Amino acid sequence: AYYKGKFKKAAITAYWDTECKPVKRKKAKAEKEPEPKAKAKAKAKAKGKAKATAAPEPKAKAKAKAKAKADEKPALGKPASAGQSRSAKPVDVSELTKMCKDDLGLLPQPTKPRFKTALVGIYVRSQPYGGSDKSSNGHRYDSIPFANGMISSGMSCQLIQYVHDEHAKFFEVCKGFDALIVRCNPGQIKADGGDQGKFDDGMRGLRKLGIQVWPAPDVMEFMGAKDALCKIADMNIGLEDTLAYYDPADFAAGFKKTMAFQPRVIKQNRGSSGEGIWIIKLKSGNYCKTFGERSCEDSEVLDMMEANDNHSEEHTVAEFIEFCVNGRNSKSGEWTSKGVGKYLEGGKAAGGQLVDQRFCPRITEGELRYNMVSDALVGIIHKKPKEGGISAVGGTGSIYTYYGPKEKKFANLTKNFLTLDLPKIMPALGLEAEPIPLWWTSDFINSSPPGTEAKDEKWIVGEFNCSCVGISKCLPAYCKDDTPNACYNDIPKKDLIEVKKIGSLVGRKALDILIKEAKAKAKPAGAGDYFSAGPVDVSSLKRMTKDDLGLLPQPTKPRFKTALVGIYVRSQP
Repeated sequence: AYYKGKFKKAAITAYWDTECKPVKRKKAKAEKEPEPKAKAKAKAKAKGKAKATAAPEPKAKAKAKAKAKADEKPALGKPASAGQSRSAKPVDVSELTKMCKDDLGLLPQPTKPRFKTALVGIYVRSQPYGGSDKSSNGHRYDSIPFANGMISSGMSCQLIQYVHDEHAKFFEVCKGFDALIVRCNPGQIKADGGDQGKFDDGMRGLRKLGIQVWPAPDVMEFMGAKDALCKIADMNIGLEDTLAYYDPADFAAGFKKTMAFQPRVIKQNRGSSGEGIWIIKLKSGNYCKTFGERSCEDSEVLDMMEANDNHSEEHTVAEFIEFCVNGRNSKSGEWTSKGVGKYLEGGKAAGGQLVDQRFCPRITEGELRYNMVSDALVGIIHKKPKEGGISAVGGTGSIYTYYGPKEKKFANLTKNFLTLDLPKIMPALGLEAEPIPLWWTSDFINSSPPGTEAKDEKWIVGEFNCSCVGISKCLPAYCKDDTPNACYNDIPKKDLIEVKKIGSLVGRKALDILIKEAKAKAKPAGAGDYFSAGPVDVSSLKRMTKDDLGLLPQPTKPRFKTALVGIYVRSQP
């Protein structure tokens, strides 16, 4: 009654429709009546039974899933740019002198590395660029691919440099790593004023602590020594008439006998790039029919060629022996060789030795270099000498042809080498306790007569090398007079793809070795094993027990050092 006549009907209707009309709501579905308890219980039971009887996931599939999950790699991040350093952690290396400008190209270190590793380099302070193998930032030209390969496998890999002035500090810091990759070119530690022997002894000390070193000094020495060829003489890749000399008298007598029988190759143990490797023939061609039938006279003339530059010389047998033993003097005559002789100086302990091997005439067709990552072949290089030459050492005009690891031309050699001889090499060299090097080469020479079918050819090892072998596709990254600013970024993209594959394989092989070692360390002592010698030196105490059967290995870095004290009553059974 109050509103009657106050508002027109149209205004009231509009107000109602716009301001007061209730929102239409969907009708809620009728709530479902609960199932009877007995029926619900039966359903739940049937469902549980079905779940229990469902076929379990096959073990192999479950294992593969777990492995795939474990192998999942986190995003690696962007490589370091100019001026960036990525080697400060996870191991604290702040006490070591940093000799390089940056870590250009190095990936970020993983937050939780599976193992902590380092790549050890050397910067020669007295040489341009820090040495002939350096990029403009001071790192060796192929260090980054190796380090990145380790990082891509989930390990950290810090780039550090050995400075001989802080030797003790350096090796103390290195105890914080699980493994080291040594990339110090032969002769560079000495060139920087250091002592190679002292450095090697430091690395041997780390090996005794259970820290892996690639290559360990003994591996580098025994594989690189020319008498390694004598130790594999009975293998498919060896020659049975390969001899080694350590004593001047033995060398004089042995060489005169072998030289009278066949053309020879005499190799010094020291030196590199073919220096001190002589291909020798009798100028007269007066060879005996059977070995030992005669020995050469001192006056017989030798026609000689040195492998480092293919230069030729003529000397008498006596002059050659004198040069090898005592170097340049009045008795050895005039020599045009760049070398100084004295190949036996210091004796066997100092690396003084000569290897005497049959000359294989087909060396003029070239030799094969097998590039290896541990036990995996990654490439083959055919190195053919310049016309008229014998040596295919770089810089002599030789021609290099590159092949993949599955090249059919060399399938027979590849199969026999990888499956038959490779597993025997380390034990034959007295290195059964060491893994095969991470990155190494083996050079092969065809010793078969011309016309031999490929399947019947015999290829023999000319030398092994695991001493800082370079990655040739990284060479654009090293400095020369005409490229003083060369760096990692100068490696062509196409070559970088191949380089990264090699680095990744190195990382995977290294990881496999470290995992295998970690598992071996966890095994309890067997009968005859003794695990109580360290970390505290107890060698002055009398040992009263036979062994430590069942005892776990001592940790490399114990939180505390403890001992269990027992008593052995000698008067009682």
